[in-house]
Amino acid sequence: QLQLVESGGGLVQPGGSLRLSCAASGFTLDYYAIGWFRQAPGKEREGVVCINASNVITYYADSLKGRFTISRDIAKNTVYLQMNSLNPEDTANYVCAGAPWSDCSNGDGMDYWGKGTLVTVFS
Repeated sequence: QLQLVESGGGLVQPGGSLRLSCAASGFTLDYYAIGWFRQAPGKEREGVVCINASNVITYYADSLKGRFTISRDIAKNTVYLQMNSLNPEDTANYVCAGAPWSDCSNGDGMDYWGKGTLVTVFS
């Protein structure tokens, strides 16, 4: 069974950068779309960005273009989220989720979800 495990979160100062990892185990990421979502305390979960099996990228939040970048490494069975120029509003639990044969349009309807990694932007 596919399992997704996030890592790379932590405390970062405003203006700093982090790279989050979403590692798949049990299955390879072939034919899977993987998206990143985030949920801040007291807020609704929102989609960040998604990449499908053909490396087509969908930004769920256009405001994050230029700061957040998604990529994948099939050899490592891992998807990354590079986050730059972080601000306190980016503080959230970041979760990766996936679905086979998806074009990323399913968003919150992804089949498999990780538990998340916490990102705190604070100085």
